[in-house]
Amino acid sequence: MSLEDTAFAKSSLRSFIRTAMKAPLLEQQEELDYARRWREQGDERALHHLTQPYMRLVVSMASKFRTYGLPMTDLVQEGMVGLMQAAARFEPEREVRFSTYASWWIRSSLQDFVLRNWSIVRTGTTAAQKSLFFNLKRLQSKIDGVSGTTLSMEARSEIARQLRANVSDVDAMAGRLSGSDRSLNARIGEDGENEWQDLLADDRAAPEEEVMLARDTETRSAWLNAALKGLTERELIIIRERRLKEDTVTLAHLGERLGLSKERVRQIEHQALKKLRTALEPRVKAAELI
Repeated sequence: MSLEDTAFAKSSLRSFIRTAMKAPLLEQQEELDYARRWREQGDERALHHLTQPYMRLVVSMASKFRTYGLPMTDLVQEGMVGLMQAAARFEPEREVRFSTYASWWIRSSLQDFVLRNWSIVRTGTTAAQKSLFFNLKRLQSKIDGVSGTTLSMEARSEIARQLRANVSDVDAMAGRLSGSDRSLNARIGEDGENEWQDLLADDRAAPEEEVMLARDTETRSAWLNAALKGLTERELIIIRERRLKEDTVTLAHLGERLGLSKERVRQIEHQALKKLRTALEPRVKAAELI
């Protein structure tokens, strides 16, 4: 980002904060009226009146995440995403203050943004890992009296107990938080000519292997399609629903659909599989001899 862009972003942020702080707070009945108008009528003016007073809440919560080294402008934008999600899901009939409901969505949006952008190495997405990420340093400082140092065994056990996590997870997260990202273009050694990226293994298949795999897949698909043509219409329906779809159906469901008993569907399925095996086996054996 250029100096001009940085200056513009800071100016826009200051303007946003001033606007947020000037907006008057709403009474509970006003919140409910605006929320109903937005939800039932799609009234965008009502949405504006509902969310504007709580932009100060976005600013306040975003400022608490500045310690992770991310730009305040980006944090505020993500907080606004959470605020708009809250407005979209707010249910006036539950008689909960919008500020209370919005706080949860704003915090969730900010936490997800920090986890996505704090490091090029993902820090984890489970609830336990998120809890570790956002609470580890605070608990370490509280237990050991300092942060940024190696955790003692007692501290690791206590943090794991308080956050209901495994000690191994505490160790892994502490290692991630204490390290820093390294450029893949960084040189190895002071006078080295190689870069760190030169040591990365390429797990992809070789181009010729990919071509052979694609050709084999195409051949097998052609064999299967040819074999399927030898089935009756009822057999084909059963095989497709029971064997060729990701979400398969039960024998009982197919029986109701086809007007057959569950046992009869099972028999037809067995018969169809036998036909397919008979049609495919000669092709497979011939290919193995090549």
